[in-house]
Amino acid sequence: MSEALVMVADAGAVRTLTLNRPSALNAFTGAMHEELAQALAAAEAAPGVRCLVLTGAGRGFCAGQDLADPAVAPREAGAPPTDVGDVVERFYKPLVLRLRAMPVPVIAAVNGVAAGAGASIALGCDMVVAARSASFIQAFSKIGLVPDAGGTWLLPRLVGRANALALAMTGDKLPAEQAQQMGLIWKCVDDALFADEVRTLAARLAAMPTKALVATRSVIDASSQMNLTDALTSEGQWQSCLSAAHDYREGVAAFLAKRPAVFSDR
Repeated sequence: MSEALVMVADAGAVRTLTLNRPSALNAFTGAMHEELAQALAAAEAAPGVRCLVLTGAGRGFCAGQDLADPAVAPREAGAPPTDVGDVVERFYKPLVLRLRAMPVPVIAAVNGVAAGAGASIALGCDMVVAARSASFIQAFSKIGLVPDAGGTWLLPRLVGRANALALAMTGDKLPAEQAQQMGLIWKCVDDALFADEVRTLAARLAAMPTKALVATRSVIDASSQMNLTDALTSEGQWQSCLSAAHDYREGVAAFLAKRPAVFSDR
C-alpha cells in the first residue's frame, strides 16, 4: 500500500494534518487534494477536535501546484490549451473556502518553503507560525500566471497594495522574519523552538472557547466589507448568539470564582 499523501495525527484535542510528498516539497497533485479534502471533512465531523494544524513533511511546507501533474502541464502547440483555471475551480477554491469555514481554529505551521498556492493556503489559515528558515514565495509570475488559491484577496489585505504588488510581480523569496515584520504572518520562531511553539499554541487554542474563536474569524473577515454601523450590528448579533451558549456562562462563572474555565462548545 502506498504511503498516505496526508498524514493525520492527534494529540489531545489537536489534530495535525501533514502534507506528505517531501521529495516534491509537498507540491499538490489531484490525489493529494482528494486526501486533504477527506482529512478536513473528518476533522470537521470529529467533536473531539478543537484545533487543527496544517504542516508539511520534510524540508518544505508546500511548493504549490506540482507542474508535472498532467492537469496543469502545458500542451504542445496546436493541441487544446491547458486550463489551469479549471484546476483552481475544482481543487483550490473548495480547499481555501473549507479552511476558512472550519469549525475550529486552524494554524499553518510553516516548516520550510511555502511557494505559489502553498503560500496562499498557509496565509489563508487563522494563524501562521513559521520556522526562521522558512520562506514565502509568490512564484506565479515566474510561470506567467497570477496569484491564486486566494492570493489576490489575501495579499493586499495583509500587507497593503504596494507590498502585495511587489511580492506578486517580482516573485522574490521573502524570509519568514521579514514576513513577520511586514505583517504577512503572525510569528517567526527559531527552528529549534518551532515544534514546541506550535504544540503550545495549538493546545492553548484547543482549551479556549472554540465556538467564540470561530465566530471571531467570521466577524473579522466580514467586517472588511462593512461600514462601522454594520460592523457594530454584526458584533451585537454574534454577542446575542454566543451569550446564550454554555461557554459564556462557564467563562463568567470561572472568572468570578477565580478558577480555570472548562470550555466545551464547538
